[in-house]
Amino acid sequence: MSAEPGTPQEDERADPRIGDGVGHCLLVFAGTRIGLFVLSLMGVGLTGIPQGQPTGVPGWAPPPLDSGWHLLFTATERQDALWFLRIATQGYRKTDTSAAFFPLYPAVVKGVSFLTFGHPLLAALLVSNACLLGALILFYDLTAREFSTAVARKSVLLLAIFPTAFFLMAPYSESLFLLLALATFRAARTERWGWAAGFALLATLTRSVGIVLAPALLIESVHQWRDGARFLPRAAASAAPALGLGLVFAAWWRWGGDALAPLHVQAAWRPHAGAPWATLWHGLVSAYRYQSYWLLDAVVVFAALAALIAGARRIRPTYLVFALGALTLPLFAEFPDRPLLSMPRFACVVFPVVWVPAIWSERREWVHTTTVTAFAAGYGLFAVLFMNWQYVF
Repeated sequence: MSAEPGTPQEDERADPRIGDGVGHCLLVFAGTRIGLFVLSLMGVGLTGIPQGQPTGVPGWAPPPLDSGWHLLFTATERQDALWFLRIATQGYRKTDTSAAFFPLYPAVVKGVSFLTFGHPLLAALLVSNACLLGALILFYDLTAREFSTAVARKSVLLLAIFPTAFFLMAPYSESLFLLLALATFRAARTERWGWAAGFALLATLTRSVGIVLAPALLIESVHQWRDGARFLPRAAASAAPALGLGLVFAAWWRWGGDALAPLHVQAAWRPHAGAPWATLWHGLVSAYRYQSYWLLDAVVVFAALAALIAGARRIRPTYLVFALGALTLPLFAEFPDRPLLSMPRFACVVFPVVWVPAIWSERREWVHTTTVTAFAAGYGLFAVLFMNWQYVF
């Protein structure tokens, strides 16, 4: 019989060590990294996949869309990656939309570029891939604590091959955010609340959706208070994401004269504010009407939501609040022509989603086999579309 969340199985260590899953995580990381290298070399210009038009950003031109060994590194230099590289090398500008991109990831890339002799793309790839490896190790440890090592091994694989997990290796901020979110939860669950507050603040400096860590940490503080712990220090730590968001706004007010510049830019891209359920409905209608990208968006988003709902009884409320918040917050602002635009990418950091099939497969191995097959197929499709400048970003 499988253990309840937070209760280790009898034959497993009650307090796993952080190094227990390193070997497995290294193997999964190496396999997916090699797989993405292969897709990078073979996917660009693949027969049957139309190539889109490379589009640069102010101050940063796109890489050439042709075959060659350079694709090992440049195949994921697409879409928003150009913004991160531009900001890392030249900074923000008041006259463009760079305010939409939060500062921690480009700042880390800028720092690491000193070690790569001024090559920002190499620095960005090193940062993203190192963060992903660290995130997988933390995810294994956190999952083993909440469930079992068997669930942890399967969950790590599923997270690494999630249909849009290639963004975690690309020059995007997702892997840094994932690492910091997992570090936040591990610190809170092991009652290191000072560290949890620090990691949560950094997560919010990485992506605006980090604000959903605040209610998740508050829920966790209530759980621990019911078990006899002090409430006020933990509740105070849960406010750290709001402080991180405030720091971003304060920086833009001091430098650009508009504290809400990041929100104003987002509003220009997604001008239709509304209820999340309305955005989901519009996304479902568009998927039925147009298929293509609209259908891909809907499949990933609705599958993720369905998994969370189906597995709600097995997942600690702390993680459910985070997962549902991270998935629904972007739905408050709808892109006019494609309601669920970018939602598949946003979903790749919502790690509780992959717990559900991993838990179910404890008794039904076919669930794991089916999920791995579906995820791997989706990964290949989304990655090749992204590399060919199609509308995956």
